[in-house]
Amino acid sequence: MSEQVESRGFAVESNGLNVIADADRKGRPSQLFWPWFGANVSVLGLSYGAFALDFGISFWQAVGAGLVGIVFSFLLCGLISLAGKRGSAPTLVLSRAAFGVRGNKLPSLVAWLLTVGWETVLTILATLATATVFERLGWGGGAITKVVALLVVGVLIVACGVLGFDLIMRAQTIITVVTGVLTIVYIALVAEKIHWNMVSTLPSGSSQQVLGALVFLMTGFGLGWVNAAADYSRYLPRQSSSRGVVGWTTFGGSVAPIVLLLFGLLLAGSSADLSKAIAGDPIGALAAALPTWFLVPFVLVAVLGLVGGAVLDIYSSGLALLSIGLPAPRYVAALIDGLVMIAGTIYVVFFGDEFLGQFQGFLITLGVPIAAWCGIMLADIASRRRDYAEADLFDRRGRYGDVRWLPVGTMIVATGIGWGLVTSSAASWLTWQGYLLGPLGGKDGPWAYANLGVLFALVLGFAVQLVAGASSVRRQEAV
Repeated sequence: MSEQVESRGFAVESNGLNVIADADRKGRPSQLFWPWFGANVSVLGLSYGAFALDFGISFWQAVGAGLVGIVFSFLLCGLISLAGKRGSAPTLVLSRAAFGVRGNKLPSLVAWLLTVGWETVLTILATLATATVFERLGWGGGAITKVVALLVVGVLIVACGVLGFDLIMRAQTIITVVTGVLTIVYIALVAEKIHWNMVSTLPSGSSQQVLGALVFLMTGFGLGWVNAAADYSRYLPRQSSSRGVVGWTTFGGSVAPIVLLLFGLLLAGSSADLSKAIAGDPIGALAAALPTWFLVPFVLVAVLGLVGGAVLDIYSSGLALLSIGLPAPRYVAALIDGLVMIAGTIYVVFFGDEFLGQFQGFLITLGVPIAAWCGIMLADIASRRRDYAEADLFDRRGRYGDVRWLPVGTMIVATGIGWGLVTSSAASWLTWQGYLLGPLGGKDGPWAYANLGVLFALVLGFAVQLVAGASSVRRQEAV
């Protein structure tokens, strides 16, 4: 099932949905640190401080919600990464073992929407940040600057997505070092803007508000990556340490967001004006406190950090598109996704509305079905005692079947109930959500913004698959 690997230097990677041959598997679990850290060291993490406080909670409540939400969500990524080591294939091919070869088109479609949405969000932020900083420098800032910024950022992301794994791993190492150093400089330069007397007096919120912030941070960080978690561990040798795979993925993904969130909470808690400005331009607003001489380096760290995340997204979104059934090579799928990303960015940057409400609505809406899939996938991985039968992952007449209706139905039902337990009123196109909140006080009640639907979908997907799907796994492994 494997294809010849050609990805050396700047050659285009030929691997797509195929299983990676043992001879081509390389590296150590510790190398997973670089792509996960590089994809999550973006200064966007600072803006999440304002996002969390927007739930009406105190600094210490936001710290607790952040620590739990970030670490737990990346732990989910680490656990799903185990499937890559055991099966040598992309995440959404390994998911066929649970959903069936064609039944898996449902989670593949959701994963494609999520990853394309994320890469579009990151490109939007990079474009807006560049225009904001250039305007302050007196170098422009209008439509022309935004067009140039979009072209530069778009070419970087699409090029890495098309060329593939080897270039991504090399680029992420560079991005990690550059953005890490410049982010430390940024923190040192704006530290004087922190006023603990204001931060410490932020009023406490209810337990429902804390839960809402926690789930939002889950969906904004690790839960947004679960559908791509095995795409990089699949290149590791089979004998690699499982603890190492889980540990390095969790650590690499979590460490930068935790530091950035803590500092972002201090900044946003010190200035109501900054917190409000972040809602419209999450990255550009962070430049307001900087001296002029650091604005260009700030653009560099902002753009590189956002590109680092978008590169992983476009690589995985291309794989998701192939898993849906696109009859094309991986690099063509990545190119198509890049065009969708650029079109979406043009719409939002030049014709769209306020950013934060739409962003929150996007995260929570797709967070529900992805959480349901994640729960099912985790239970399926936990139930297996043997490696995947690789050939059967591509044969709907094989042991994994065509459509496995239990997980497909569970995902649909969990999503339907989950959407009834979340609200996204700031996004006008999502006012239909929350239709099951009546007994909990309705769409304006205390549980309206607790994002219960995400947690419900995760737990229901896991419980049903673990209990009712275990017998199917045993039959598969008995063949």
